Amino acid sequence: MTHTGAPINRITAQAFTLPTDGPEADGTMAWSSTTIVVVHVTAGDQTGLGYTYSDASAARLIEHTLAHTVLGADARAPTCLWDKLQLAVRNMGRNGIAANAISAIDAAIWDLKAKLLDLPLAALLGVRRENIEIYGSGGFTTYSDEHMTEQLHGWVHRDGCRAVKIKIGSDPAQDPHRLSVARQAVGNAALFMDANGALDVKRALAVARVAADEFGVCWFEEPVSSDDLDGLATIRPHLPAPMELAAGEYIYDIDNARCLLRRHAVDVLQADITRCGGVTGLMRVADIADAFHIPFSAHCAPALHLHTACAIRNFRHLEWFHDHVRIEQRLFEGAPLPVNGHICFDPTRPGCGLTFKYVDAEPFAVS
Repeated sequence: MTHTGAPINRITAQAFTLPTDGPEADGTMAWSSTTIVVVHVTAGDQTGLGYTYSDASAARLIEHTLAHTVLGADARAPTCLWDKLQLAVRNMGRNGIAANAISAIDAAIWDLKAKLLDLPLAALLGVRRENIEIYGSGGFTTYSDEHMTEQLHGWVHRDGCRAVKIKIGSDPAQDPHRLSVARQAVGNAALFMDANGALDVKRALAVARVAADEFGVCWFEEPVSSDDLDGLATIRPHLPAPMELAAGEYIYDIDNARCLLRRHAVDVLQADITRCGGVTGLMRVADIADAFHIPFSAHCAPALHLHTACAIRNFRHLEWFHDHVRIEQRLFEGAPLPVNGHICFDPTRPGCGLTFKYVDAEPFAVS
């Protein structure tokens, strides 16, 4: 272990596209595959790992544009590098693919720093909890009643989740039936719903009343677009108690978070480590939510969120998203498995505790 510097001498990025295990859709789109962009950053004899779920073009952006900012820099100073990466994308636009690329790089550098210090990333950041609560997330609008029942029942009765979430909004006339099926599947567990911005304000309020009164739904995610701050701010105070409004999965920087919070548009703020700037960005977003006395919930990518979530003061829970769980357990050694509705980090593994399985990933590589 050295204390005299740790210059980064290599960075690589590669995209892999994996098919879903069946047709999937939510309130606003449908998909049949998911692309993960995996980044490795090396200093000395240690290599850090990060990734994002994005378009394959993010890999080219990393290797051909952002690598120049990273190479030769000190791996022990990830927040300084984060600032430089933000400036590097100023003229191309910071949100979207650029933010995803920076997120993957930042996560890899934090993983590298922790490995250089021979520490789990959670210990480097400051452990507040040894494990974190997850909630099952899937229930796609393409699922049959039987498929959704099997999935939700498994999360509650096999994995011990205290809450599950389903998609709504693509066919509002069918949503009451789907919520009824979900309620029967999970018994007394908490039931969440996510419209992915499919509704307008009036319809969202009508859906909320039915969902709360008839099916006990207590979480309404993105009833309208997360860009519609006026709509979210209008809906939130009129939701039936104890239903909470959640949004933030498309936060790309701290300013996006600040706008949601200043408008009192959410009861729970979400963010995604693969979009909002990696470990550095996630900690910043969680801190500003804490300053507004708002709890924080992490969106998807559970294996990458785990260590950072264990260090966040106002952390509530993590989305155990079906697609990402499948991918991470297939491609990463050390991906967590649920026990009694929680996942925990391995204190014997330095960094984020993940090792990329190249052989398993190679068939899905994007040329």
